[in-house]
Amino acid sequence: MRVQRAAELELRPALCRLAVAGALDRGAATRPHHGPAPVKGLVLAIQFLTRLPMPKVTANETDFARSIRWFPAVGAIVGLSVMFAVNLGVRIDPWIGALAGLLCWVGVTGALHLDGLGDIADACGAVHKGRDRLLAVLADPHVGSFGVVAIGLQLIAKLLLLHALVERGIMLPLLLIPFAARIGPLLWARMLPPLHAGLGARFADAVKTIHIALWISLLIIAAWWLPALLAAPLLMLVWGLWLKRRLGGISGDGHGAGIELIESGLLFVALIAGGTA
Repeated sequence: MRVQRAAELELRPALCRLAVAGALDRGAATRPHHGPAPVKGLVLAIQFLTRLPMPKVTANETDFARSIRWFPAVGAIVGLSVMFAVNLGVRIDPWIGALAGLLCWVGVTGALHLDGLGDIADACGAVHKGRDRLLAVLADPHVGSFGVVAIGLQLIAKLLLLHALVERGIMLPLLLIPFAARIGPLLWARMLPPLHAGLGARFADAVKTIHIALWISLLIIAAWWLPALLAAPLLMLVWGLWLKRRLGGISGDGHGAGIELIESGLLFVALIAGGTA
């Protein structure tokens, strides 16, 4: 099994809707695998954030909430996949390489974070109508005009940034930026109140200071090879403050949108900085 249905957890964020929907149900019909807690957390995080096939594990809400500790590691896996796709496509043409990387990025993640970006964009159009309307928009499975525009612009931006990096032969950001962006949810879970009750609210209890310190330390080490990563904490802070001021808290949609925007922001910084030290 993987994780419970989003409706059962009273949660419908972008980080949850696509990945959680069939997770526990698919796993429940198979032979469960009981592994060490760290291994279980990593497997659950991979199952949650990607469409990659993984062995089934038994899990409860607490196990799933703790999987947030492994989000940055999953980001490294996503980055490795994107870099591999780009390297294949660039043998034909830089544009093909960029397109291959983008398609892989969206495919491996199941468009999970793009969904969050669209929902946040739609919610911004309703926030002036009150908290109840805001939560209703976030819970609506349909994508509005604001969401369509936001997703379209994000895809275009990533494609152009990928092409610019590929054309200059700068590949390292493709590996490290997805890792860096997924440190964000750990910070936002700790610094922001949840918009609603449910599993998303339990993420805050699962994240400890030591987990954030560990991943930030690894981020600083990685910045030795890619200085652009040093912009990540600032971008995370800015996004968190914007969410607090604009929406009043964090949800899975906020996590997903933040990951997308930080990825694009870091791609831009890496391009301006020239990619490596």
